[in-house]
Amino acid sequence: MNHSNDIDQFVAKLKKHSLKATPQRIAVHKAMIRLGHASADMVAGEIAREGEASITVASVYNILCGLSELGIYGRRLSSTNKMFFDVNTFWHAHMYDCENDLYKDIMDEELNALVNEKLSRRKFRGYRVESVDIQITVRPTRKKCARNA
Repeated sequence: MNHSNDIDQFVAKLKKHSLKATPQRIAVHKAMIRLGHASADMVAGEIAREGEASITVASVYNILCGLSELGIYGRRLSSTNKMFFDVNTFWHAHMYDCENDLYKDIMDEELNALVNEKLSRRKFRGYRVESVDIQITVRPTRKKCARNA
């Protein structure tokens, strides 16, 4: 597992990449810990609500992109072409609510084992499997929508 949730671990990762632990980066990371999966505007809104730092959505987006390039966060493109970032970078599946544009983690060791076992026996001529990305796209049921109203 590759949790980046601890602030000390986060600061150590920044130092490893010769980056400073600026108040903006710390605020972005704290917001990501609370949100789990989020777009830049969601993170900026969370930071504003908590009053942790003064930062624009564009700066949040740049920080998130830079940290995802370093592998500190994962990223996912939604069906609405909005970039979402994921604080969990270990292998896991996702459930994507296409109606509400939200992601949730699916922690299922049995699914992980089945996929790994199947792919370990499968060859793709001329290719090596680099990663596996499972996303289950869902739509809320009417019953669930009525409960949330």
